[in-house]
Amino acid sequence: MSSNGHNGSGPVVEVYDTTLRDGTQMEGMSLSCDDKLRIAEHVDVLGVDFIEGGWPGSNPKDVEFFERAKDIDWKHVTIAAFGSTCRAQLRAEDDPQLRTLLDAQTPVCTIFGKTWNMHVTEVLRTTLEENLRMVRDSVDFLTQSGRRVVYDAEHFFDGYKSDSGYALETLRAAAEAGAETLVLCDTNGGSMPWEVDEVIHAVRAALPDTRIGIHAHNDGECGVANSVAAVRAGARHVQGTVNGYGERCGNANLCSIVPDIELKLGLRCLPEGGLVQLYDLSHFVAEIANLSPNDHAAYVGRSAFAHKGGVHVSAIRRHPESYEHVNPALVGNESRVVISELSGRSNVLSKAEELGLDVSAAHGGEVLEKIKALEAKGFAYEAAEASVALLMARQKPDYQPPFEVLHFQAGVGRRDGGGMLAEATVKVRIGDEIVHTAGEGNGPVSALDSALRKALQPFFPQVADIQLTDYKVRILDGRSGTGATTRVLIDSQSPDDSWCTVGAWSTIIEASLQAVIDSIE
Repeated sequence: MSSNGHNGSGPVVEVYDTTLRDGTQMEGMSLSCDDKLRIAEHVDVLGVDFIEGGWPGSNPKDVEFFERAKDIDWKHVTIAAFGSTCRAQLRAEDDPQLRTLLDAQTPVCTIFGKTWNMHVTEVLRTTLEENLRMVRDSVDFLTQSGRRVVYDAEHFFDGYKSDSGYALETLRAAAEAGAETLVLCDTNGGSMPWEVDEVIHAVRAALPDTRIGIHAHNDGECGVANSVAAVRAGARHVQGTVNGYGERCGNANLCSIVPDIELKLGLRCLPEGGLVQLYDLSHFVAEIANLSPNDHAAYVGRSAFAHKGGVHVSAIRRHPESYEHVNPALVGNESRVVISELSGRSNVLSKAEELGLDVSAAHGGEVLEKIKALEAKGFAYEAAEASVALLMARQKPDYQPPFEVLHFQAGVGRRDGGGMLAEATVKVRIGDEIVHTAGEGNGPVSALDSALRKALQPFFPQVADIQLTDYKVRILDGRSGTGATTRVLIDSQSPDDSWCTVGAWSTIIEASLQAVIDSIE
């Protein structure tokens, strides 16, 4: 089986997404009902089998989600409601929490129960036999009410280590009552892949006619590895969250598990065309959750297929698989070449091709030397690809800049009536004309940007569509005091594109103006 694709053969592995329930238990993550529905619709496009919408008995927001989800025509997914077994000494049909699961009107109900004898006696404070009754009656009540049941065996691996016989009895109770899938949960996230492999094989031997699933957490940094190990050992149902969001150290990351299953194990778990949606889904969910994407995440990170070392870039220009374990296009990502002082000539040539620029090998060497010299002075071109493109263009003998800043001045003063005011003036050569303009802003950089745009806009109307969206400043050597180099990165965008530019100087104003000039040019 090639690592660059799958043959579509092999058993189907069910994918169960719990981003909207378990994922939202991550510290700093909060989703509105609208947010949850938008995420669910994108997960549906990916083609997973189940989406766990929440715990309907826990909060009004989840109740609203299930009510609104009923009216959506889902393409692939089945919506599941989550809850627990009935309480000790209470009949399942009399438990209000189980009633809320029925009220959610989902085809599938997922309930968790205790597997670890310590949890039964010390947390629930009931007997081992009563816990088996709770599991059995809860599953039976839901199945008799017309629901399909996924049973999450909480703390299964810890419970199995403590008393394997009792842990298996809890699974038998759920299976005999009609649960269609038994999910072994590594709730504390401390199991190792070889332990998961051993336990999955043991459970399959004890319950050969039951679908086994895995629900892993990442406290030992093994959430993905444990999930893949479980599937390799015969589990055919895998749970996780987009981007690994979840309580403590997070849940197993579906953005890694899914391609591992399809591209490495050769087992189908998404419909045709689903896998290529993975990059967009990862970034969409991060955006909705108001969280920064992990650039270095496997498969879906912006840097997952970024190449910086000159030797690496030279190799991938000949054979991409020399430094890429899969074709990035399979997960909706792309290869990138990073330009820095560590680059070789191949980096420059590849970046030129990526940017659509005609740069010869000899010219690429000149650009590379210029970059290395500038990075030694404090510039950084890894993120500032627009500045790299300009460097390449400016090194050509026939390059004519569209404008030239001849002089600038910026200062900060006090407004009439109080408050601070920044003012700036620029003198700019545009062709044969000299233009002298002034601008105001809430700071000297903003004022300079305003003055420069005022000068250029009559000649280049498209400047009006460019917006400065982010501004980052770093002092490179604070020990040098006023002689320290300041690096400025500016993010800009137009209606059709976005880009980043860099400037570096001993003063923040000069560094900022360099980056502003590049952003407009």
